[in-house]
Amino acid sequence: MAPEQSNRLFSQEATARILVVDDEPRLVGALASLLRNCGYHVTEAHGGKHACELIDTLRFDLALLDLRMPEVDGFAVMAHLANQQPECGSIVISGESSFTAVSRALRRGALDYVRKPFDPEELIATVKGVVGKQSLLKAHEDIQVRLEKSEALHRYIVNSSPDIVFMLDAGGRFCFINSKVEMLLGYKPAELCGQHFRHILDDRDVAKGAYALNAPDISADNPRTLEIRLKTRGSRRATRHFEITAFPIDPQTWTHNHNTGGSGSGQKACYYGTARDVTERKEAEAFINFQAYHDLLTRLPNRALFKDRLELAITHARRGGQKLAVMFLDLDRFKIINDTLGHAMGDRLLQAVTQRLESCIRKGDTLSRFGGDEFTLLLPSVHGHEDASQIARKLIKTLKAPFLLGEHEVFVGVSIGIAIFPEAGDSMDQLIQNADIAMYHVKARGKDSYRFFSESMSIDSTNRLHLERDLRLALERDELRVFYQPQVCANTNRIVGLEALVRWEHPERGLLYPRDFLNLAEETKLIGQLSEQVLDQACRDVGQWIRAGHQDLRLAVNLSPIEVEHPRFVETLMERVEANKFPPGNLEIEITENVIMNDLEQISQKLRELAGMGVRIAIDDFGTGYSSLNYLHRLPIHTLKVDQSFVQAIRGGADDACIVNAIVAMAHGLKLEIVAEGVETDKQLQYLRTLGCHQVQGFFYGPAQPAADIGKLLAQTRICSAVPS
Repeated sequence: MAPEQSNRLFSQEATARILVVDDEPRLVGALASLLRNCGYHVTEAHGGKHACELIDTLRFDLALLDLRMPEVDGFAVMAHLANQQPECGSIVISGESSFTAVSRALRRGALDYVRKPFDPEELIATVKGVVGKQSLLKAHEDIQVRLEKSEALHRYIVNSSPDIVFMLDAGGRFCFINSKVEMLLGYKPAELCGQHFRHILDDRDVAKGAYALNAPDISADNPRTLEIRLKTRGSRRATRHFEITAFPIDPQTWTHNHNTGGSGSGQKACYYGTARDVTERKEAEAFINFQAYHDLLTRLPNRALFKDRLELAITHARRGGQKLAVMFLDLDRFKIINDTLGHAMGDRLLQAVTQRLESCIRKGDTLSRFGGDEFTLLLPSVHGHEDASQIARKLIKTLKAPFLLGEHEVFVGVSIGIAIFPEAGDSMDQLIQNADIAMYHVKARGKDSYRFFSESMSIDSTNRLHLERDLRLALERDELRVFYQPQVCANTNRIVGLEALVRWEHPERGLLYPRDFLNLAEETKLIGQLSEQVLDQACRDVGQWIRAGHQDLRLAVNLSPIEVEHPRFVETLMERVEANKFPPGNLEIEITENVIMNDLEQISQKLRELAGMGVRIAIDDFGTGYSSLNYLHRLPIHTLKVDQSFVQAIRGGADDACIVNAIVAMAHGLKLEIVAEGVETDKQLQYLRTLGCHQVQGFFYGPAQPAADIGKLLAQTRICSAVPS
């Protein structure tokens, strides 16, 4: 090039007329100032509409424009510029970085693409380069330079793209694919070119993929976008999810078909597309969906999914005139284990229980974790009660074997309530509620069993709800009363102890006995609050009598298994004793053999702690439980209470009283005190005296009485300390 021609081109570059377009006034001003400092003539357009008006009235060599603008966007400005001033070039300065936007801008004639935020030096260099190219094109009338620029930039974008970029011929065979396919799917570009795109489609999505390219409304401005699964190389099972964007190539805008840097087949390209890997997003969506409908601890369906499936099963059963069963399962003794061993062990136990329960159900049944230690089971097709009974028996049986949690061997049971559609309810809520009611009836009758719902249970449940409400009010209104039954020295007829017995002075039903409300108190978790009130009152009453001169008077209290099995049982009991300033040596707690044997290791430790503080231990209803001699000599037990059923057998001599004889003899051998319950006749009393029974209690000395009557009785008697013989 001659020196004068070179100088003329340099002069043209420096005095180039540039249009700066953006809807952000500060950015327009900054760009204009930067370009003016470099000697360019700059016109500012605030938005696409203003830019189109300037293009209609002024001539420009170059336009710098944003893509995202209100009313008239950058693509519309480029189109208007191409119509009005086709010789004017354009550079896109935009924060839009998606491949689709970049590709579309280049197809519309953009000479370069600068991403916001831009580097000023890079921008000036880009503008200078483009203006120089423009000047050269004008000088040599060579528009091929623009095409080369576009191709080079397109080649760079394709080869640097994080997505798979591909071209297909009219038959759907790959004629170009970039190297990203090898990184994502394991195929080399060369081996795919010439292959039909079905070659990498998951078998389940072949029809979907074929339809996509044959859609009637697909075009460059309306590309086809769909999610599809692609196979990885060497495995038909390993698939990844991709978002495909594809459109037909317009021959007028894509007149060349030579290689763009990847492998190509040389065939004429008819479709252009990209494939973006969205596997991680799909997996995240699947996990979120799983969380919404499953319990993460057990991986079982949760309450929401169970209700959906039950609703659907009811619809099918109603349509087909079939029956279905809903079971409500509640684990027995789980709360004790969870509180004792901790929540981590409790979680492990729930997982182990789930595995056993799942082994018992049929394909098509739905086992769900309803919450806490409650499970529900849907049996969508049963012939009658016997089918459900068979499953219930299997569930109970599978949980009978012990569970090993670390070094601990624990036992749980299950109480199951069953509701059959349609006789026990014809709606989802009715079936679940009635199965729940039936389960509570199992709990009230000894647990670890199953029962079917019946209409009578609804009446019982209504009464139970009313009684529960009244019991809560009774605790608030101080309606509980403590009665005392004397424990009398068999030889001297003197009172040596008092057993505290609770009564409820109901405002409408009168005086209620423990059998009327204690089970309900345990089920509703009110037993702790109830026992606390009874113990406080008993400690105050008996403590007052002890301070009045009856120093050896013993207070005996019955404790619920739920209280004894609680991890803080010892601390809670002693806190109440200390709060009432009651001497621990005058306290005797009564527990049953079953409580001890449920968890011998834990209960033994608690009893030793209490004995170490002076508290006496009595085994209540001895002979009706495990009656294992092994624990008697291992534990700090002071007293055996002979159950009244054995005492009442004393009628015709030694043959009828053989169990009492054996218990008394065993107690003497172990140096334990004996209290015989339920003594009603003089004959029973005399027989027990001959056996050497230390103490007796029962109606022979009168029923349990309120504190006022006991106070009068104590004032008339002296206290005798019974010593084991």
